[in-house]
Amino acid sequence: MNDSSPARPAAPVLDVWCELQCPDCRSALDDLRALRARYGDRLELRLRHFPLEKHKHAFAAAQAAEEATEQGKAWPYVEAVLGRVEELDREGEPFLVEVARELGLDAEEFDTALIDGRHILIVDADQAEGKAIGVTGTPTYVIGGERLDGGKSQQGLRERIEEIADRLLAEADRKA
Repeated sequence: MNDSSPARPAAPVLDVWCELQCPDCRSALDDLRALRARYGDRLELRLRHFPLEKHKHAFAAAQAAEEATEQGKAWPYVEAVLGRVEELDREGEPFLVEVARELGLDAEEFDTALIDGRHILIVDADQAEGKAIGVTGTPTYVIGGERLDGGKSQQGLRERIEEIADRLLAEADRKA
């Protein structure tokens, strides 16, 4: 069958440079939920890893988030871990596996992934890219070529992201 309808333009991408042991990233969850609710699939939210050295479980948490992505539950997992940063601080990797179990994911596979390091290259690549574009802390957002630093304050960031997303969507509609 030949479908002659025009292809839908690609959704604008919001890269969210995040660290799962970061209290500021937990504060950003409400904004991310609001953006997902407002835009749905018209805005692609992409989790990017930027584990900070000051948080000893952040690198493992980033790998665990990649395993959650593989198992189809990236954002539920990220939200569950960020919602309980203190437990991650205290318990480390066993907590990451426990959250997977609570979400009905294959916890044994999480445990294996953390041991065999199968997601390390993705985390390293994200971190290197983040450093290359000037990310210094989390959360940091990149949309439409503009970097917005949420590590100091979330104040006004969601509104700025919405302005940029609305502009990008309007431009895409004009081209379609």
